[in-house]
Amino acid sequence: MLILKPNCECCDRDLPPEADARICTFECTFCADCAEARFGGTCPNCGGNFVTRPIRPAHLLGRFPASTERFTKPHEACAA
Repeated sequence: MLILKPNCECCDRDLPPEADARICTFECTFCADCAEARFGGTCPNCGGNFVTRPIRPAHLLGRFPASTERFTKPHEACAA
């Protein structure tokens, strides 16, 4: 099951479970703007591609909540 991280790793924008977010195979999580504009669709951590993060249905969030642990990592493109 995906972790559903609550924020963009680059700009720290909130990414609720229904947000238009991008993930790679290691579940690095970015907002769509950073994933495309800053990284050109390639994960800066692993070099893999991004895909749209699936939406967890609202009726399952009670049993399987999104993570509350925020994660950011300094990437050169994020400083721009």
